[in-house]
Amino acid sequence: MKRYQKFLLRAAILLIVAAGSALAIREFRRAHDAVSLPFARARKGDFLELVRCRGELVADRFVQVIAPLDVPDLQIIWMAPSGSEVKAGEAVVRFDPSRTQQDLVEKQAALQQAQASLDQAKAHSRITIDQDALDLATAQYQAERARLEASKKSVVSAIQGEESAIDLAMAEERLKVRQAAIAVHRRAEERTIASLERGLRTAQAQVDLANSHLAKMELKSPLNGVINYLPNFSQGWVNAQPFKVGDHAWPGATLAEIPDLATLQMESKVDETDRGLIQVGSDVLVHVDAFPEQVLRAKLVAITPLTERSFNEWPPTRSFRAYAQLEKPDPRMRPGMNAGADLIRTRIPDAISIPVKALFTRNGKPAVYVQAQDQYVPREVRVKARNPDEVAVEGIAAGVEVALTEPQEKQ
Repeated sequence: MKRYQKFLLRAAILLIVAAGSALAIREFRRAHDAVSLPFARARKGDFLELVRCRGELVADRFVQVIAPLDVPDLQIIWMAPSGSEVKAGEAVVRFDPSRTQQDLVEKQAALQQAQASLDQAKAHSRITIDQDALDLATAQYQAERARLEASKKSVVSAIQGEESAIDLAMAEERLKVRQAAIAVHRRAEERTIASLERGLRTAQAQVDLANSHLAKMELKSPLNGVINYLPNFSQGWVNAQPFKVGDHAWPGATLAEIPDLATLQMESKVDETDRGLIQVGSDVLVHVDAFPEQVLRAKLVAITPLTERSFNEWPPTRSFRAYAQLEKPDPRMRPGMNAGADLIRTRIPDAISIPVKALFTRNGKPAVYVQAQDQYVPREVRVKARNPDEVAVEGIAAGVEVALTEPQEKQ
């Protein structure tokens, strides 16, 4: 009998210990689960109502690198690396100058020949002028001498007087002929020299043109930026590749673009349902995918008046283009980089905000789970505003820890 009572006592003690252990383990697990839930702290500050959209960086201003219009046979022999930074005045493209240099040598030789011909003509003209002056002086002397002899007819015989008169007439006639010949010589020399001077000017113009062509064999960047080469459509539009060394460029071909990095803008697609929520002049926060640690401030400067249809998804969607000017662009940023933009609609000062994940629906009303000692308890709140990341609420204080998952899901 005593042995049976001891057995019952031991069994009862074991049952009590087991029940106490199970209860303790249950409470421990319950407390552990409550404490181990992911949580966040409610913060107080400015709450931003946002319109979030995606897009890319674009340059508001860029310049084109264009092949010269008046230079034939342009073959590229050197190019600055695509995507590299260039400074204003630096060479970006060079063409083969050999043919132009040969043409310049030929034009310079023609110029020298034209100059030599003009110099020779001027020298010959000076000789002719000197000879004509001498012949004119001789003719004038002979005429004056004949006139003097003719004046003596009163003191000489009649026959000698007639001879002197005839000599005077012939001398005066020779003088007139000589004067006419000199005038003809001068006009001929002037025409010859004028023609050679025109030839010299033409040859000089050809040399200047060749020098101009040679100077255009090197294209320079007009501003600081990044070089971006455009497709070469000389072989057709299908599978056109950017210009490269060895390609022939036609006169006036647009070879590259250099964007002005100081004018970088955020180009965003705004859904047509959000168009009425934004306006020009609003603040914008830009997040460039390549630099997630940076938030760039910008101003909304333009919104397209018409929508654009996109067939990237079905059914097709319509959106507006919005442009935000970056206040301080990062030198590392380039046009074409993907980015996100938060267009700020309004600011709510001194608002209590929590993450979107911390807001739940309980009995049809918005609620949060607030940590109280070793567990989270539900508390109803009133939603003031929302954005894609946070919710502004009333009903809790700043600094309160709120669960990011419902406690029931962890049990």
